[in-house]
Amino acid sequence: MRQKRTCFAILVLALLAGPWGVATAGVAWQEEWDRVLQAAKKEGKLALLGPVGADIRQVLTQPFEKKYGISVDYLALRGGEMAARLMTERGARKYLWDVYISGTTTALANLKPAGALDPIEPVLILPDVKNPKKWQGGRLWFSDKDRINLVPALTTRPAFAINSNLVKSEEFKSFRNLLDPKWKGKILVARDPQQPGPGQAIFTHFFLHRDLGQEFIRALAKQELTILRDDRQAMDWLGQGRFPIALGPPETIAEDLMKRGVPIMLIPPQQLREGGDLSPGPASLGLMNRAAHPQAAKVYINWFLGREGQMEFSKVTGIPSLRVDVPRDHLVSWRLPVEGYIETYTEEALAAKDPLLRLLKEVLAR
Repeated sequence: MRQKRTCFAILVLALLAGPWGVATAGVAWQEEWDRVLQAAKKEGKLALLGPVGADIRQVLTQPFEKKYGISVDYLALRGGEMAARLMTERGARKYLWDVYISGTTTALANLKPAGALDPIEPVLILPDVKNPKKWQGGRLWFSDKDRINLVPALTTRPAFAINSNLVKSEEFKSFRNLLDPKWKGKILVARDPQQPGPGQAIFTHFFLHRDLGQEFIRALAKQELTILRDDRQAMDWLGQGRFPIALGPPETIAEDLMKRGVPIMLIPPQQLREGGDLSPGPASLGLMNRAAHPQAAKVYINWFLGREGQMEFSKVTGIPSLRVDVPRDHLVSWRLPVEGYIETYTEEALAAKDPLLRLLKEVLAR
């Protein structure tokens, strides 16, 4: 008799977990999504902090507005400018923004310590977004141990850029080739490595790499580097031949000039013995604390992390999405993330920032 009751109980549980159980779970997320979407449309607006670039602005606003009828107020700023503005606003108790899409340095060094970001996972609603199997490695990727700053895309960056009329790319098999005396006074750093950006990222790569490290940075500094804080000027000077080599090149500007026939070439990291670094570029995602439009923020985050949002963003930026269902055939092959490359976007890498900055202040002092 006891055995029959046990079998009956198992049968009931199986039925509950069968079609009815699945349907109930399906209804649960759908009901939540419908409720959030309705509330978001009542808010009618999303305030988004995003990367600089007309194409990026367009892809991060227009498809979402068209799909959901929610307008996007988009502010494009570089990392340092974004952090300064947010800290000033929040100091005045102004909470104007909903979603952050930009680099991880600003998120980890400024926004997270200030309590300006909320966890993202609680606002993930769509099964297509929450399902780990939809993401490389069967997991959502984060730059921090607290899982606050989400990284939906990763790429490698060019090792550096050259003027192809003045330099042959085959000359470079290692970063140490930059130490050749013939390059003394001829290397430009496009973005000051003492400021957040690609210049700091490449020097972080040098600092963390076991075959480069402090010794290499000290030797490189003796090459009498010219350091700029103007991306456009740096690429103009490279294209004009005023400098044959540029470290930390702004890829978007460089590629635009290359399309116009300017003799600039990006050196792929795979060409060099030491490889490259991994970064989401301007693609990391954060949910602003005390969001001005909290329901619209939920809808936007689920859209951006979905196949549509990731596919459009990847097409414009050239950054490979970590979603397994987003095509990569439009990407330059060397941009695909390589296992074993230095991760310059994580909290662990950020921990090296202070000793790196102390070193840079010492060796770059004039």
